[in-house]
Amino acid sequence: MSIGMSFGLVFGLTLFDNIAMGLPLGMGIGIAIGASLDADAKNKGKTI
Repeated sequence: MSIGMSFGLVFGLTLFDNIAMGLPLGMGIGIAIGASLDADAKNKGKTI
């Protein structure tokens, strides 16, 4: 989630000129990446 929030801050400052728009966007990106990595690990039978 921290990686997604850092990307969100960058996108928020460059595209929207507003940090408050970037933080939720980055949090969503981070949660999506984390969920996909968790699902991939579960399919491979690895413990999280």
